[in-house]
Amino acid sequence: MTIASKSFAKPDSKILMIAPTLAGCQQSLQLWDSLQPLELWTREDTLIDTSVSLDIYKYDGSVASVVSECWGRATQLIFFLPVGAVVRLIAPLLNNKHQDPGVVAIDDMGKFVVSVSGGHQGGADALTRQCAALLGAEPVVMSASEGQQLPALDLLGKPYGWQRGEGNWTAVASALAQRQPISVHQTCGESLWRQMLREESPFCFVDQAPAASDLEGSARLWISDQLPPTQNSEEQTPEVCWHPRTLWVGLGCERGTSTELIEASIQQVLRDQNLAWQSIAGIASIDLKQDEVAFQALAEQYQWPLRFFSAAQLAEPSVPNPSDVVAQAVGTPSVAEAAALLASQSQALVITKQVFKGDGACTIAVARAAQEYNPRPGHLYLIGSGPGDLGQLTAAARAALLDCDVVIGYGLYLDLLRPLFHPNQVIETSKITQEVQRAERAVALAQRGLTVGMVSSGDCGIYGMGGLVMECLVQRGWDGQTPGVSAFPGITALQAVAARVGAPLMHDFCAISLSDLLVPWEVIEKRLAAAAQGDFVVALYNPRSKTRTRGIEIALEILRRHRLGKTPVAIARSLYRSGESVRCLTLEEVDVTTIDMLTVVLIGNSRTFLHQGRMITPRGYRV
Repeated sequence: MTIASKSFAKPDSKILMIAPTLAGCQQSLQLWDSLQPLELWTREDTLIDTSVSLDIYKYDGSVASVVSECWGRATQLIFFLPVGAVVRLIAPLLNNKHQDPGVVAIDDMGKFVVSVSGGHQGGADALTRQCAALLGAEPVVMSASEGQQLPALDLLGKPYGWQRGEGNWTAVASALAQRQPISVHQTCGESLWRQMLREESPFCFVDQAPAASDLEGSARLWISDQLPPTQNSEEQTPEVCWHPRTLWVGLGCERGTSTELIEASIQQVLRDQNLAWQSIAGIASIDLKQDEVAFQALAEQYQWPLRFFSAAQLAEPSVPNPSDVVAQAVGTPSVAEAAALLASQSQALVITKQVFKGDGACTIAVARAAQEYNPRPGHLYLIGSGPGDLGQLTAAARAALLDCDVVIGYGLYLDLLRPLFHPNQVIETSKITQEVQRAERAVALAQRGLTVGMVSSGDCGIYGMGGLVMECLVQRGWDGQTPGVSAFPGITALQAVAARVGAPLMHDFCAISLSDLLVPWEVIEKRLAAAAQGDFVVALYNPRSKTRTRGIEIALEILRRHRLGKTPVAIARSLYRSGESVRCLTLEEVDVTTIDMLTVVLIGNSRTFLHQGRMITPRGYRV
């Protein structure tokens, strides 16, 4: 199986690009592979002849007609035009933020990417960050939540598959922008989002408040599979709702029962128990009903998964209302109740079996799952952050970081990347010895539908976390598809030190870690001896720690048996970071006490030489 870099376009995205100028057209092609837009529109006189088949369309006359034609088909529009021109073009077409596409403007020189409208729900803010990262431009995002480093309310539950409920979103967003207290009532669903909040956040959690009266009159965020009590009252407190998908509906029915009866019956049982329709995770039944038209119609209309169980499986759970009649008909004493329990992996029902008759007949039961259903497939990004300087981070790795719901890594590495993170991301740090826990955490979150970035310094696949994450996936029975996996290489220490000291890697080379925590020292010695005998340029990683002081001495002794004392050696510490130190000396001059775990030692081969402080290994050309 090949693991390729993932496109950053969302599955439901329909990005269209409009580039009236030659410079804009060239920039649009730089974004093509990563964003995978549906179309690019440009003028006939700026049309670029590409060697690959792209959906590029030309137009004559005014660009306004093109914008009007594209408006209803796009989820996001990228204009390669000044902001003022974009505003004039879209002004007649704007309707409301719930329906309008996100609009992004990129200047002709590619210096700035501006989120013009539809920042949150239209996805313009996120797309702005992606385009800026890929073009090396400056993102301009001016939403209130961005400025105050607060998560966007109307995007809060999206990564977890929650569905938006009723509420005065404008009023609550305004209260948040003014940093008024927002009381949070959460009865179910993922709590990971709380990690995005800073200590001075205006969010106040009811379960943590010293007294409920302290929050009276404040705007309210309701996260639950139940409807808030205020929806049936005259209370004027502004409120918004997110509904985690926790409710599994077990169904049984007579053959050919109408879709209308089943839908109305589900609505009634939920309404009677004050449960939210948006919290339905899916529907479940006996496998004899896989071709039931009403089930298929409801699943398609509401994008609900269907789960079917055999009669033997349905006979296993203990249910409150078994039926001999049902057992004689289909081989199990319960369909609706047992299916709800099995689908939700729960031991108790929220709603026991209810029977409805009309155009046919159906039975309905509801159970609550401990873990909400997330329709997103989840994705893992294995990100190499390079030596630490943001300028050495690849554009693709930068874009991947911005696309993550959660970023995981060793604290020092994430601290170096912190200027890139945005308020809608969860950042999880851990200690240097917790690699296995990090990998397992990343895989677990991706399997819950999140886009997770696992950060390694240097390259993720060279002494990084890439292999460990893949091992964890294999142990969990990974099918190779879900979650998806994409790797974004970074500049490893071997390359970084080479760039700093000249051109020492122009012939065969190897890297050897001197840490014997995971590899027996006897094996390391064999590798050192083989590298020395083979006349490789050798990079030594993890050369010396507080407790491992003898390894570097042994390694140098082995290399000295096969190298002259004047063989060039580079000792580099904290490359591209604060406190960087790079020295070029010879093998006989190396002082091991100056070496630690932040150091990489590079030893030349028999032909490597020093010139004016530069380390050079001839490739073999005649000069």
